Parts: sequence; structure tokens; C-alpha cells
Amino acid sequence: MAVDDTREKILSVADKLFGRFGFHKTSMDEIAKIARKAKGSLYYHFTSKEDLFREVVSYEILNLEKHLSVIVLDSKLNASDKLKKYLVKRMAILSDAANYHETLRADFFEHFNFIDGLRSEFDFWEKEMLRRIIMEGVEGKEFAPVENMDVLLELLIMVLKGLEIPFFLQDKYVNYAPHFEGLMRILTRGLSV
Repeated sequence: MAVDDTREKILSVADKLFGRFGFHKTSMDEIAKIARKAKGSLYYHFTSKEDLFREVVSYEILNLEKHLSVIVLDSKLNASDKLKKYLVKRMAILSDAANYHETLRADFFEHFNFIDGLRSEFDFWEKEMLRRIIMEGVEGKEFAPVENMDVLLELLIMVLKGLEIPFFLQDKYVNYAPHFEGLMRILTRGLSV
């Protein structure tokens, strides 16, 4: 089996085990056993369990970015529709990102800060995507001019992150998902001219 195939197999198994049992309850021994790889093979590809978990979460974030980029680049949508679709899609994809959910837990951050870089990179990327949508709306006279874009983006990110814990850790996503369109309408009306 090629080196890349081995790495992908390990990542696939780790994704499933971390997603099912969480970071704390998943061991490198279990991953090696289920992947049918020697434990040394895991450490050849990943320096530690933290490194492997970071890579698994990174794949979830890259998947999210890929899907959201399609919306941002869609020339058929106006800025208001892009923003609504972006926010709804963001939450829908994150609802299935079990390993990302693990990083939201308070006890995770108290003991493991190795994931901070990934989350910071995603925040930066997301601000740029939202900035692009909002500027498109301002330039198209769909949204009112924004006095302080950086503050608006920080607040928008805070709101989105504030929804993640109740939605994904307290299992409220399914109950509230049908109402996202209304919430997004309120948000986009607030930006409208």
C-alpha cells in the first residue's frame, strides 16, 4: 500500500473514532488496530495523537471552506442571498463535523490548545469571505455603507460562534434549523439600504 494510501486510511479511521468516542477516549492503539496498521506507522505519519486530531479537524474545516467558497463565488446570487445561503450552509456543514464539535468543549481548551491555530486561520478566512459578500452588497447598493467593517466582522463571527455551543453541544440544531431562514432575513435586513 502506498504511503499516501496509508496516511488516508489512518485519517479515515481516526475521523470515525474521534467522531464517535471523542479525543480523550480514542487511543492511538485503537486507531492502529482498526486501520490494521502498526502503531509505528501512525507515528511515521503523525507525531502525536494531537497532531492526528489536528489533521482530522483540518479536513473538516477545509471541507467547510470548499463548500462556502462556492457560495461566495456564485455570480448568480446577489449579496443578500449569498449571505443567507452562506450562513445556513455553514451551520448545516458544521452540524455534521463531530470532531470540530469536540474543539468547542470547554475542557478541551483548558487542556489542549494545539487546535488554536486552526481555529484562528478559519476565523481569518471566514472574515475575508464575509467581507467580500458585504462589500459586494455595498458596491451593488444592496447594503448600506459599513462604517467600521472590522468591528462588524468581529461581531458577526462572535454571533456565529455563539450559536455553535447550543446548536452542536446541546443538540438544539435540529430544533432551530428550520428557522434559520427567518434569522438570516433579519440579519440581511439590518445590512440593507
